[in-house]
Amino acid sequence: MDKFRAIQVFISVADNRGFAAAARSLSMSPPAVTRAVSMLEESLGTPLFVRTTRSVRLTENGERFLEDARRILLDLEEAQDAAVGTHAAPRGELHITAPVLFGRMYVIPILSDFLNLHPQLSARTLFVDRVVNLVDEGQDVAIRIGALPDSSLVAVRCGTVRQMMVASPDYIARHGLPTLPEGLANHQIIQATGNTPGNDWKFQHNGKPISVRLKPRVRMNTNDAVIELILRGGGVSRLLSYQVAPYLADGRLQPVLETFEVPAQPVHVVHQEGRLVSAKVRAFVDYMVQHLREDIAVQLG
Repeated sequence: MDKFRAIQVFISVADNRGFAAAARSLSMSPPAVTRAVSMLEESLGTPLFVRTTRSVRLTENGERFLEDARRILLDLEEAQDAAVGTHAAPRGELHITAPVLFGRMYVIPILSDFLNLHPQLSARTLFVDRVVNLVDEGQDVAIRIGALPDSSLVAVRCGTVRQMMVASPDYIARHGLPTLPEGLANHQIIQATGNTPGNDWKFQHNGKPISVRLKPRVRMNTNDAVIELILRGGGVSRLLSYQVAPYLADGRLQPVLETFEVPAQPVHVVHQEGRLVSAKVRAFVDYMVQHLREDIAVQLG
């Protein structure tokens, strides 16, 4: 029995939670199913199931291999479709990573609509405010904000965002509006540690870089928390333009020191390079890029 067939048998045993049930599902004899799994375990050098007289369950290695096995078979099916010129419909599980707030504000609405269009597709998201290694962490697509290092990833630029200083009208009415970066030393600074990690805050004016050392009154590790505090009049902070776009639009926040902003940052949708990009990745990247390019809040460069 070839290895791909053995993988199919392994998946069936895992899904049916038993060798006899898998044999019925595959129209095979129970001994043939047992031999197929044993061959696969021998080739991998590790047991995939714990067998008792009452139950069959996956080992820890079996759990990990099951996810990879499903992807292997899906990739094979899509390769076969591509070889005969068939347009493969998106299917399988799509893994997407993005910054936390970007994921909530943009990825979730777009993903929801995309899943409605493709009933054979499922998704898993990883929203974290750090750069995720697509290969090491098993991600298909990532949203990256900022300059991209040289890599083997395919990157499609879909927008531009700015780093903005903002405060609430109430705070400005009580404390005044700073006109120079140096004047921020006299204000209550709220630091979003993910956006501005150190105490040296960078600005620019007429192409000339400016650095101001500030002592934040409050440091926060999530952008949601920073936004909540500045909306309550707690101080001045720096966030990305897309993060505060709804509050600028309705007047709950106001820009501060706009003429001193540093250059805008690009937004890219990235995925792994390869001769054959899976249908699910290709379709989702196209869909995501199209919708982000239509959103004014992600075009604020």
